[in-house]
Amino acid sequence: MRRLAHGDNAGVHVVIVGGGFGGLAAARHLARARVRITLIDRQNYHLFQPLLYQVAGAVLSPADIASPLRAILRRQRNAAVRMATVDAVDAPGRAVVLDNGDRVDYDALILAAGARSHYFGHEDWRSAAPSLKTLEDALDIRQRVLAAFERAEWAERDAEQRELLTFVVIGGGPTGVELAGTLAELARRTLAREFRRIDPRTARVLLVEGEAGVLKGFPDELRERALVDLQALGVEVRLGKHVQKIEPGRVVVGDDPIAAGTILWAAGVQPVPMVQSLGVPLDRGRVLVADDLSVPGEPRIFVVGDLAAVRRPDGEWVPGVAPAAIQMGRHAAANVLRLQAERPTEPFSYRDRGTLATIGRRRAVAVLGKRRFTGWLAWLVWLFVHLMAIVGFRSRLVVLIDWAWSYVTFQRHARILRRVRPWEADKGAPV
Repeated sequence: MRRLAHGDNAGVHVVIVGGGFGGLAAARHLARARVRITLIDRQNYHLFQPLLYQVAGAVLSPADIASPLRAILRRQRNAAVRMATVDAVDAPGRAVVLDNGDRVDYDALILAAGARSHYFGHEDWRSAAPSLKTLEDALDIRQRVLAAFERAEWAERDAEQRELLTFVVIGGGPTGVELAGTLAELARRTLAREFRRIDPRTARVLLVEGEAGVLKGFPDELRERALVDLQALGVEVRLGKHVQKIEPGRVVVGDDPIAAGTILWAAGVQPVPMVQSLGVPLDRGRVLVADDLSVPGEPRIFVVGDLAAVRRPDGEWVPGVAPAAIQMGRHAAANVLRLQAERPTEPFSYRDRGTLATIGRRRAVAVLGKRRFTGWLAWLVWLFVHLMAIVGFRSRLVVLIDWAWSYVTFQRHARILRRVRPWEADKGAPV
């Protein structure tokens, strides 16, 4: 197999696109290798996405789940960070093209740029029903939710008040379930006695799912338990119903129009458009990679995380979750080193560490190997796994303190609203 570069191995340039779980795992795996690394991300921080819903629900602050990439890699002398957006990959020219027109040459490339929200051809729904994929999304949702209660407090008409206190979450996967649960607890616990003209506990939280149950991919008994837990929190769950139309203040579910002040989208994701520049077959926008995670016909390009379509031996797809992205990132980096040493690459094998989802306070479901947990025990497992996965000791400590305070007092400290200027209202933000 050909070497990655001529001459000194320290001259081998590995470009990693994306500073999420997969990209960061790849960079760290190469920490002691004789390579130069350029990590490119459009943000300057690594985001712990599984806890985004807690920023949206005012449990955590943005800095609690975001760590500067330069700080994370400050002791890794062979790694440099570049804040930019990759628009395309020039595979024949061995370069990535940035949004400002610059080209960054590579000897090996690891694509870990993640995914964006998928509105299934209804991009016009995006402004009326924001999704939860970025820190900006979480802050936007937090603003909308908290402002809805503020506006309802002084609404003159009962119909307007009911609309403002109706929250619709579309999508019954982990994000949708966790978001619906935290909204219900916010209304019924945190805000319960803070208003004078309204009772926040009367707020409606609806979860809409087109399938026959929530948390697709979990065992049936855990899906049923999650449904029971959601209903116990006061969430109205509508199953087997598809959204037909979304516009500001209104969503049509099946044949039923619902007036809702806040509509949130958690129904699907799709890879970033950059992968289309590879010119290879895609599956639902993801790259159908070879067994070693390389792009077919391009042995120097590896794809990991949400961008990669990888089948397990049982025929099922490797899920788009953080543990899978981390494993892929490390494996792709290891294969880069094998190429550098002129050794054959090895196929990727996914090790399922388990699946977790939290519904609310002391309510969760967990699958760890052949063991299945619900309730209090699953919730403790969820807390421990997520706390240990957060990057940085300070962030772990702050999140632990915030969780403990929220658990004891039912309060959420990250509830600061910014004043929305009139011209911003056209973008869907609440005034």
